[in-house]
Amino acid sequence: MSSLTLHRRLIQIWAFVFKNWIIAKRNVFTIFEILFWPVVGFFSVGLLTSFLELDPNKTGFILVGVISMSVIQVCQIDVAYVLLYDLWSKSLKHTFIAPVQSFQLILGSWLIGVIRSFFVFLLLSIFSSLAFGFDLLRPGIGPLILFLLGLFLTAASVGMSVCILVLLFGYMADVAAWSFSGLISLICGIYYPVFILPFPFPQIAQAIPLTYFLAYFRSFYGFNEGFKNVLAWGFGLAGLYVVAEAILFKAVLHRARKTGVLIKLSE
Repeated sequence: MSSLTLHRRLIQIWAFVFKNWIIAKRNVFTIFEILFWPVVGFFSVGLLTSFLELDPNKTGFILVGVISMSVIQVCQIDVAYVLLYDLWSKSLKHTFIAPVQSFQLILGSWLIGVIRSFFVFLLLSIFSSLAFGFDLLRPGIGPLILFLLGLFLTAASVGMSVCILVLLFGYMADVAAWSFSGLISLICGIYYPVFILPFPFPQIAQAIPLTYFLAYFRSFYGFNEGFKNVLAWGFGLAGLYVVAEAILFKAVLHRARKTGVLIKLSE
């Protein structure tokens, strides 16, 4: 790849970073996604742990899950918004008229999601320390970076799933942007170990990368959920899903162009 081609692709990726940033900056309600709802959810659960007088380890177990879910929700919604905003404004066809590839669209929106969700993580980390005495830096910088990378990759997979459903089902798919996170929180053990779930949910949880990333980070706080090679499984599954969904997204986009779905969703 020549330097000129690389430069052009980086500009195309940056265009979607800038697009999502402009949308977020001009929409006052996006502040609820990065400040209000994550903070309210965090304190609601955190205060519940205080009321139940849980020991510090169990409180940490739950707070790790709550913070993780907030990070994933904020990051994945940015990936989903790259098509949802165009869907709602009936301008979907204009995005794909531009000389861009699908991976540039996803990568650009994911990068702004990483930035916004990292801010949420920092904010909730400070609150967890001040309000509940829980230190998220105890495992060290290295494990923390690996944990966050796992969350960001999981969010990319969830956001791409929403984008694929938008191209397949149009307006009926926008509910997936919020419902997927709820399903993940139910199955992956955000508030409890996955082994207490009835069959077959523990087996389903083992097919979701977040289960392993949570088990990895919680292991530094004395919890052993019985999983082995958690990072290998977590990153292996996350990478597999991202690659598979990238291929599927490209195929679905090709189908939408051939069948005229892009035009119909832009009228």
